[in-house]
Amino acid sequence: MNPLLSIFPLLSLVLGLLLGSFYNVCVHRYLTGQSVILPASHCPKCGHGLSWWENIPLFSFLVLRGRCRSCGEGISWRYPLVEAVSGLWALLLALQFGFGWAWFLYMAAGGLLIIMSFIDFQEYILPDIFTFPGALLAFGGSFLLADMSWQDSLLGALFGAGAFWLLQKGYYLLRGVEGLGTGDIKLMLMLGALVGWQGLPMMIFLAAFTALAASLGYMAKNAHQGMQTRIPFGPFLSLGAMLQILYGQQLMALWMPLG
Repeated sequence: MNPLLSIFPLLSLVLGLLLGSFYNVCVHRYLTGQSVILPASHCPKCGHGLSWWENIPLFSFLVLRGRCRSCGEGISWRYPLVEAVSGLWALLLALQFGFGWAWFLYMAAGGLLIIMSFIDFQEYILPDIFTFPGALLAFGGSFLLADMSWQDSLLGALFGAGAFWLLQKGYYLLRGVEGLGTGDIKLMLMLGALVGWQGLPMMIFLAAFTALAASLGYMAKNAHQGMQTRIPFGPFLSLGAMLQILYGQQLMALWMPLG
């Protein structure tokens, strides 16, 4: 075996952590309207330019004890969390698929999903600048995958987005308010293309299950709002798609005996 292939999971983990640092830049600067390129990495509170050792994923947060070295202000937990999620995603992809086109496609798609999810968590939006390129990436990637045809990918995108569009319109007709954001419909173009039409039912089930569990925490935090508490669904759709990509076949194998 090629020695590089044997340590590919470890290399993927390191790369995922480094990319997670970049994803943090994308999230923060989209929210603040800044360029992703300039200025260089700095403390958003005092403007202190970060040294190289203050930019090491996870390690720097621990060494700095979660505070800026210059002003002492707390560093958001979003930073190590994004880095950890990105690193874990890269590692699990490497273990599941090894080195190949699938790894490259799902790494790129996962990066977009991580960025969009943390924007959605904070601002309840899924920007078109990420959803539409993500849909094109997912559909184009189907031509490189051995276990998914472009027809399955296209049907997944159409069925996924179409079902959520109908759900949005139906809810509005019944309740007179928007119960599902248009950004979620656009996101489903990407996710449906990623998992194919066959993977949509399990993906949506996983998204709904995890969102339901998280909603209990949201409602406890905002007890005065009760059932009117806003919950971003995009991150849970993304999580459902990621779980489907990694373990869809195993989950279906467990599901079938129950049926």
